Amino acid sequence: MALVAPTSVAAQPDTGQETPRYTSALSSLTVLFFMMGFITCLNDILIPYLKTIFQLNYTQANLINFCFFGAYFVMGIPAGWVVQRVGYKGGMLAGFVVAALGCFLFYPAADSRSYPLFLAALFVLATGVVLLQVAGNPYVAILGPARSAPARLTLTQAFNSLGTTVAPLLGSWLILSHLPTLDTPQAAAAIDVRAVQIPYLGIGAVLLVISVLLGLLKLPKIVHAIRQDDARSQAWHYRHLVLGMVGIFAYVGGEVAIGSHIVSYLHLPDVMSMTPAAAGNQVSYYWGGAMIGRFVGAYLLNRFNPGRLLAFNAVGAVVLVVISALTRGEIAMWSLLAVGLMNSIMFATIFTLAVAGLGRHTEQASGLLNVAIVGGAVVPLLFALVADASTLRVAFVLPVLCYLYILWYGLKGHVPQQQ
Repeated sequence: MALVAPTSVAAQPDTGQETPRYTSALSSLTVLFFMMGFITCLNDILIPYLKTIFQLNYTQANLINFCFFGAYFVMGIPAGWVVQRVGYKGGMLAGFVVAALGCFLFYPAADSRSYPLFLAALFVLATGVVLLQVAGNPYVAILGPARSAPARLTLTQAFNSLGTTVAPLLGSWLILSHLPTLDTPQAAAAIDVRAVQIPYLGIGAVLLVISVLLGLLKLPKIVHAIRQDDARSQAWHYRHLVLGMVGIFAYVGGEVAIGSHIVSYLHLPDVMSMTPAAAGNQVSYYWGGAMIGRFVGAYLLNRFNPGRLLAFNAVGAVVLVVISALTRGEIAMWSLLAVGLMNSIMFATIFTLAVAGLGRHTEQASGLLNVAIVGGAVVPLLFALVADASTLRVAFVLPVLCYLYILWYGLKGHVPQQQ
């Protein structure tokens, strides 16, 4: 992490290129985004692991996503208040410490083989991630020219995707490789829970080290200029923000619903008949596509209209999901994994379009947008209910609906209207 001199800067409209000081600060934040992605994507590994150890159906296993992303709904607005009081850096520091506590709680949860304790630990871990999101995303969005905000946040989100790419590979090796060949109650009772305890203890320790290093950094402080036309308003009075909240809900819901069920989908006989460990390795292609797409998107978003590029990617996601649902074998696998490439720019673009022009309401808006990440709890649970009632293929209609909304938001919904 690079150290930068302390400074206060006013959040302004596009006034030019980013300064080297901004560049140093943004470079320092890449570790934050990497860890957020790494922690979140490990849920894709935890779901098949806990599904086996506790003999759960799809709906029960998706309580993992419900508790993790449900924390965004419960803690999103409080996190916004915290960031308003302690600042962006203080919010990030608190986020790392709380997330570390959640990781440490995995040890007693695994030791007691208690599914409710696992869910409680996930909620605490997610609360820390919520603080990191609420502080980190708007900080990147406003730390520089407004015109390049989508590209800037997309670039830092690429390091988030690096974390989501590494997590399935490491998680499959450390966790899924310990699953038994036969999925029976007797085999589940013999699973070594240290496969979960040791990795999460290590992650917690790393988070604490990062918090110490972050405390030593002197990041630029943001001071919002107060406009006369926003003196009486609240963030939710802005239509493009409210519609952006729905967009974030849809994006996270669709992305997580797909990512959380790739292992189960590739395990199906009419898809690839892969073992959980082998299928877990394939998940890295899904998130790796998002990483590549974000690096490319950071370039493209500086040259093309962000809303239109968002719509283009949404169309691509719809086409790929439909192809996967209607085919078998490698075509079904690779078309679904390629959806990650289409997901790449969605979060950053929706987020920056939604907070555009909000000024002093940016922290509040960030909290509201993070509440909308509860889509990662709701949509996968609905996906699981449909899968239990019919098939995984039929359940893919839900992500399709999510991407169709994002298509509309990119074309029309993000355009601000006069108050």
